[in-house]
Amino acid sequence: MSKISYYTAEGLKKLKDELDYLRDVERPRASNAIAEARDKGDLSENAEYDAAKEAQGMLELKISKLEEIVANARIIDESQLDLSKVLVHSTVKIKNQSNGAEMKYKLVAQSEADLKSGKISVDSPIGKGLLGKKAGEVAEIQVPNGLLKFEILEISRD
Repeated sequence: MSKISYYTAEGLKKLKDELDYLRDVERPRASNAIAEARDKGDLSENAEYDAAKEAQGMLELKISKLEEIVANARIIDESQLDLSKVLVHSTVKIKNQSNGAEMKYKLVAQSEADLKSGKISVDSPIGKGLLGKKAGEVAEIQVPNGLLKFEILEISRD
């Protein structure tokens, strides 16, 4: 059973653009590399041919995974988000109770995650720990370095 993921329209467009690029540009390039290597003679001792076939296999695997993600993607209307609790595409302001640091994150699908821009995956330990929590609650999240406690300060759409 495939997992449904929720995306913004922009995030889904990026995924589709990447898939189109892989199909329309990279796939023909890989086929050409195989054809060129095949033309160089004996395939049993042709490392270039073996490398091109392996690269093509990796490309096809990536295309297959992206096709599955796109097929199971759903666009979420952020204007309809329930702001009473943390959900996918919620922006949440949290306070680390051990050091008092405040952080602001948007919870997104795995492929949209980008820590530098404040987007964390709902599949990450912190993302999972924040889901369903309400403002004022404390989320206790088990991470590899131990237990983190975050107070939910604010939930918004931005």
